[in-house]
Amino acid sequence: MSLIHPVANGLRTDHPIPGLAFINDERLPLDNPEAIERTGRNQGEGLWGRTDPLPDGGWVAFTTEPKNRAFAWAVHHHPEHGRTVLLVRDADWSSLHHDWMYGRNGFLYRHGGYWWDGSTWHRPSQVADRAFESYDARPVRDALTVTAADLLARPGTAGNARVAKIAEFTVPEGPLPRWHDHLALWAASRRPGSRPLDRCVVDLLAPELDPVELVGRAALAQIAEIDAQDLPHEKYGRKDLPPPQAETEAGPLWSKPVARDWAEQYHRVNGPEALLSGRSAFGTDQPLGLVADHNHLTKIIADSLQDAEDRRGKSRLRPGASQREELAAHLAWWPAVTLSDSTDGLIPLTALRTTLVEAVIGGLAEDAAQAREYQKATVSLGDIRKDVVKLIDWYILRAPARTPALFGEICLTARLNLGLDPRDVGALLRRSLQLDSQLDGETVDALLDLALPPSATPATD
Repeated sequence: MSLIHPVANGLRTDHPIPGLAFINDERLPLDNPEAIERTGRNQGEGLWGRTDPLPDGGWVAFTTEPKNRAFAWAVHHHPEHGRTVLLVRDADWSSLHHDWMYGRNGFLYRHGGYWWDGSTWHRPSQVADRAFESYDARPVRDALTVTAADLLARPGTAGNARVAKIAEFTVPEGPLPRWHDHLALWAASRRPGSRPLDRCVVDLLAPELDPVELVGRAALAQIAEIDAQDLPHEKYGRKDLPPPQAETEAGPLWSKPVARDWAEQYHRVNGPEALLSGRSAFGTDQPLGLVADHNHLTKIIADSLQDAEDRRGKSRLRPGASQREELAAHLAWWPAVTLSDSTDGLIPLTALRTTLVEAVIGGLAEDAAQAREYQKATVSLGDIRKDVVKLIDWYILRAPARTPALFGEICLTARLNLGLDPRDVGALLRRSLQLDSQLDGETVDALLDLALPPSATPATD
């Protein structure tokens, strides 16, 4: 998910974000999404607005704030859980629109991307699941939802707070001090018929979010089992790090489960290439398939050079065997690279991947058709044909980084077109590669643990 940082709460929100100011939103027609859109849409340079219905009911609406164009209002109306009114930076509203409409990651976000879908809290979306074209939802253990009623059981002093005006608003450098008083002022401003305070979600409590349990950069690298120097730079590569749960002078801090999820996704992205790599004749790490092609072509060329020398006779000075092999290795390198180069290679890898997907899906379709013909409740999946497995081997050994995309597309297509459970398709891929792949069984298991979508891996307790 994109990590958006709201800058203030609308006064009429049902779900205030802790630490943020409350802005007077009385000019915003909260019961009329089209009117919210018209507030900014086509009203002048730099102004914009949008509204869309949500797939499961409710709607979202956005508008640039005409009186302070650096900001935009974002409104989420849920048919059961009420409305969320946020002020965001104007450059951020389109990303929040995408999350609310298509992100499949709830509608309330706390603690650096922890999200609530109306019933369950989940950790920030990090581990991709290609079988569903989304992220794997990871529930938070022992999560406790904190409502406004819970917090106001200890009364605040509304007189110590004030409601900000949008025209003069600037973003504070940090959380508001004595925010409890601002929450009390918000509660006192609630209109008759508003959502009850015990149904207004404010925060999340969980053991993993205890401040003493959060970890920094060194622990993140240790959890991911990589060198700290290989982590993305905090200043320039923040988007490639997990979303932090806290910010300190020493740097960002993460919950351990968020760090583990990030480490899992890191190895899912980088692991296949590392697993299926070997050392070339020139001492560099390369895909195993490229190394094999290079060695094969080197032998062919070296043998050809030997044959040519034999035909010329013994009268001429001949190079030694080591010189001949070195020359052959250099001559063989670029032809070997060209066999599996993804941009200008002899084999069109993208077309090959499509062919592999269609070949596997074709076999699955036959199994599904047979189940329908005999009115079976479940589909029995036969092994992938040996020649197809051989071609899968060729592909993944030369393009290991593309392995997750290949397996993910197979699982996605089988789910959408044939109604097959990704877990069943993943089991089929594992069984077929164990039977017919040139890779040993341990490597096959390690590869599939990395490259299969989470929904296609065996269930764990």
